[in-house]
Amino acid sequence: MTRPGEENERARHGSSFGASARAYAAHRPDYAPEAVRWALELAPGRRVLDLGAGTGKLTGCLLAAGVEVVAVEPDPAMLAELRRELPGVRALTGSAESIPLPDGAVDAVVSGNAMHWFDMDAAGPEIARVLAPGGVLAGLWNLFDDGVPWVAGLAEVGGSEAIGPRDVPVSWRAATAAMHLPPSGGPARFGAAGQAEFPHGQRRTAESLVATLGTKAGLLVMPEPERQARLAQARDYLAGRPETAGGEFVVPMLTGVLRATRL
Repeated sequence: MTRPGEENERARHGSSFGASARAYAAHRPDYAPEAVRWALELAPGRRVLDLGAGTGKLTGCLLAAGVEVVAVEPDPAMLAELRRELPGVRALTGSAESIPLPDGAVDAVVSGNAMHWFDMDAAGPEIARVLAPGGVLAGLWNLFDDGVPWVAGLAEVGGSEAIGPRDVPVSWRAATAAMHLPPSGGPARFGAAGQAEFPHGQRRTAESLVATLGTKAGLLVMPEPERQARLAQARDYLAGRPETAGGEFVVPMLTGVLRATRL
C-alpha cells in the first residue's frame, strides 16, 4: 500500500509541470510510432482517451495513427498548451481518478509518461468504467538507452532526479510491471500486462538536451540554486563528450509500453 508520505511526494512531483508547460512542450520527445501502434493493436475500436495528456506529446502521435482522440489533463497550464498546439482536439479538464466521460466511452486509454502519477486504487475503477468491453489500457514511457556509454554517463552525472528508475530500460521494466494493478491489493480490473520496447530517438544539441532534463519532475521541485548546479554539471559533461560536444546529435532512446486488457 502507498504510504501517506509517498502519496504527498507523488502529488508534489506530479503537480510540478504546469509552471514549465511551455518548456515541456518545446523539449520533451514524442513517441515511437511503432510503440503507439502496438499499444492500440488489441483495442476493439478507434476511440482513444489520452489520460494525463500534458501538452499533447502523445496526443499528436495518436492523431497521426488515425484514431479518434479525446485528451484529459488536470493541470490548467499544460491543458492550455495542448489546446494551443492541437486546437482541433477535444481536450477536457479531469484526472485519472475522475474522468469526465461516460461509461464505455472509449476503446483504449493511453498515457504518455504519466501513469506513474495515477492513484490506481481510484484510477483503476475509473479507467475500467470508461473503457468498452475488451478495452485496452496502455502506458508509454520514453527511456534513455543507457546501454550507450555516453548516455549511461549522463545518467550518473544527472542523478536520479534527472534520469530516474523509470527512465532507463532495465529498471523501467521492474518499476512498471504491476503499475496497472491497485497498490492496496484490491480487485484487479485488468488482466496480465505485457511490456515491449521500440527504438526511438530525439535530435538534440547539448543545450537543448539540458533543457529537456530541466523539465523532469525531480529537478523542477529542487531549490533553484541546486537545480541550476545540477544542470550545469550535465552541460559540462555533454560539452566534454565527443558525441555531444558539437552541434546536433540523436539521443538514443526507446519507447517502452505497458499494455493490459480490461477484464
